[in-house]
Amino acid sequence: MSKRFRFKESLIYGITGDFYRWFSVVIFVLVAVFVFLAIDSSGKNTIEKQQESLENALARDIVQCYAIEGRYPPSLSYIKEHYGLVYDDNTFFVDYRPIAANLYPDVTVIRANK
Repeated sequence: MSKRFRFKESLIYGITGDFYRWFSVVIFVLVAVFVFLAIDSSGKNTIEKQQESLENALARDIVQCYAIEGRYPPSLSYIKEHYGLVYDDNTFFVDYRPIAANLYPDVTVIRANK
């Protein structure tokens, strides 16, 4: 008798227990993919904000050096030593090219590929 009631219930909607199992697996996989994509996107935004922050810090230190000393910094290591610039060398490559003591240097910040 118990089989008779279970069979009628599944016939009402035309859906079997296997469908519910597969449906729940598909929902779980979709949620897992969504969470992974959200975390990946968050990581990319963080790196972009770090690069923007490094560019702003470099510009601020260069201008501060010119205001205090009357000349632009001769090298990137000079900025690190005297103005406390700290950044992750493995994540970013900074190309610092001084032009002259009274001309703003050419500074490029590039994200390193991993």
